[in-house]
This record gives sequence, structure tokens and C-alpha cells, in this order.
Amino acid sequence: MTLVFNAVAAFLLLTLLVALERIWLGPTASDRMLASQLFGTTGVALLLVLAEAQAAPSLRDVALVLALLSVLAIVGFVTRVVRIDRRES
Repeated sequence: MTLVFNAVAAFLLLTLLVALERIWLGPTASDRMLASQLFGTTGVALLLVLAEAQAAPSLRDVALVLALLSVLAIVGFVTRVVRIDRRES
């Protein structure tokens, strides 16, 4: 089972690299924010996989905090975009 956990963790790390590339090269702010949401979601999944693989329940708590911070980041971004759109209208 450890091999499966390691394979899933490697795949998730590969996904994080793809998201990091999109954050770096994204043509618009929306693309970058969507990629950072992918970064947050994949980070949560990676932490949960590592929690199971290492039998470390504290990593589940860290994953929960990361998920909450990810939600706050998207709310902040949407609020900012709505304010900018209202000024341009």
C-alpha cells in the first residue's frame, strides 16, 4: 500500500509543478488565481495522502487549515475583481 501512496504523492507533485508553471506564465490574473486554487486543492490532497502514508493525523489538521486559507484567498480575489469591474462600468 505504501507504493500506491508514493505513486499518488508523486502524481500530485507533478500536478503542483504544472500549476506552478501556469501561475508563472498565466496570461491573465484569472488564470493565475485558478492555478493557485489548483495549488491549494492539490496541496490539501497531498497532505491527506501523506497523513495516511505516514500515519500522522496532525497532517489532516494542516490540510484543513490549508483548505480554509484557500477558500479565503478565492473570496479575496473575487471581491477584488468585482470592485475593479464596478469602477470600470
